[in-house]
Amino acid sequence: MSNAALAVQPAVHALDIHPVAGRIGAEIRGVQLSGDLDAATVEAIRQALVQYKVIFFRGQTHLDDQSQEAFSHLLGEPVAHPTVPVRDGTRYLMELDGAQGQRANSWHTDVTFVDAYPKASILRSVVAPASGGDTVWANTATAYNELSAELRELADKLWAVHSNEYDYAGAKPDVSAEKLERYRKVFTSTVFETEHPIVRVHPESGEKSLVLGHFVKRIKGYSQADSAHLFGLLQSHVTRLENTVRWRWSAGDVAIWDNRSTQHYAVDDYGTQDRIVRRVTLKGDVPVGVHGQRSQTTKGL
Repeated sequence: MSNAALAVQPAVHALDIHPVAGRIGAEIRGVQLSGDLDAATVEAIRQALVQYKVIFFRGQTHLDDQSQEAFSHLLGEPVAHPTVPVRDGTRYLMELDGAQGQRANSWHTDVTFVDAYPKASILRSVVAPASGGDTVWANTATAYNELSAELRELADKLWAVHSNEYDYAGAKPDVSAEKLERYRKVFTSTVFETEHPIVRVHPESGEKSLVLGHFVKRIKGYSQADSAHLFGLLQSHVTRLENTVRWRWSAGDVAIWDNRSTQHYAVDDYGTQDRIVRRVTLKGDVPVGVHGQRSQTTKGL
């Protein structure tokens, strides 16, 4: 790059970054999120997101639905959920209310049942329970890197079918069956199936990571039993405690995660306490596998 080109590159703002866990997650202090952040700060947040996979901002109580959406535009192109209606008065925002059965208490990457699933999610805590309701994230890049050479070679060749038609109810003892069924019908109002490589290459960092989680319906080319064993083997490497970070929410906290290199789990241990979070997702790219093949949606479009 020429000296002239270097001269026009914006200076990267120095953020006050505090890693939360050893392999994933960092809290950023001293930043008030808004749609008016300067370009240097936005670029520094982008870089921190790719490096730490999930970043946290405490005390963003000034944010409302509109300013959360305005901020999201600085990091990418917001997109609405494919099946769940947006919150009234917003264009992209999805509300998750535990009292209505919206408890995703299993490991997943957001919206992998479509090909170009979101590159990032921006989640704001509106009502936090006094105890419980934490969210845990896992680093799917370190999970891949720590596979044995033989397992990496196998994973590089595997493809999985992802779908939004799965056992949504699972174990949710504190939500009525009627509410669960109502939300399941909304979530699967259009049924999608998409084939993804189990290993994707990150378009910014070049890291390889595992694309798994609860939307996986089966691994292509294997029987149901063998598929389940393979999935369990690889998924267990993602969710090792060493690869995770856990966040205790307070109202006003914001978490932003790189949806291309993480899974997450909202822990359903808060009983009948209120827990409301609101999420904006950013448009993603179609994953590319180790051998150059691209994901493809086969049902639902």
